[in-house]
Amino acid sequence: MERDKIKTLLERRTIREYSDKGISQETLNNLLEAGIRGSNCGNMQIYSIVVTQKKQRRKELRKFHFGQKMVEEAPVVLTICADLNRFHKWCLQRGATVEYDNFLWLNIATIDATIVTQSISTAAEALGLGICYMGTVNYMAKQIGEFLNLPKYVVPVTTITIGYPKENPPLTERLPLEAVVHYETYKDYSSEDIDRLYLPFEALEQSKKYCQESNKENLAKVFTESRYKGEDNRAFSRAYINFISEQGFNRNE
Repeated sequence: MERDKIKTLLERRTIREYSDKGISQETLNNLLEAGIRGSNCGNMQIYSIVVTQKKQRRKELRKFHFGQKMVEEAPVVLTICADLNRFHKWCLQRGATVEYDNFLWLNIATIDATIVTQSISTAAEALGLGICYMGTVNYMAKQIGEFLNLPKYVVPVTTITIGYPKENPPLTERLPLEAVVHYETYKDYSSEDIDRLYLPFEALEQSKKYCQESNKENLAKVFTESRYKGEDNRAFSRAYINFISEQGFNRNE
């Protein structure tokens, strides 16, 4: 059956606890090779992957991910970056004019870096490894960039931890396909659609637990008033915009 062939994807779990088993260099190389086989714009490969393996470095990196333990405990941490630095230098050394210091090309490189990340993640899970995406890289891009010594025209996009699972958590609930898939054109949501699509999600025990822990009356308020507050969003947005400008992506006229 078709679903059996994509079982790894259909049953993927976020792994936050890892065993003490290390990842061999051969396995790591295979994952990285699988990653760079992913699609990218013009075969320019405007991304870079920074591998953090040394325990002390993982421990130091952890503080930039809000102290989340998996960054220190996973044997391998990958930070995937949008990277126009290498491409710029190649073009200049060949006498070519470069004008990739703008938002468009940062966005293209970000998409390419994301594809690489997902390709690595899929390969890792196919080999019995577990991964965890670290969204904190978006909040701490400047600090992570400094820690990794990222030069101009390089911006961290995402971080994943990789290791052999020490846990087997239940599948995380997802909205039904109807909530996210549109055929031919975008079909906007009525209030009835929103209720139909989200009420089962809100009724989950885990959702109720989030509300209790945050002391909020519903799950939407958990997101907007507890997890991702407007004032924090604006502050981190300003910091991120300033950082990408410092990194050279400021020519948008």
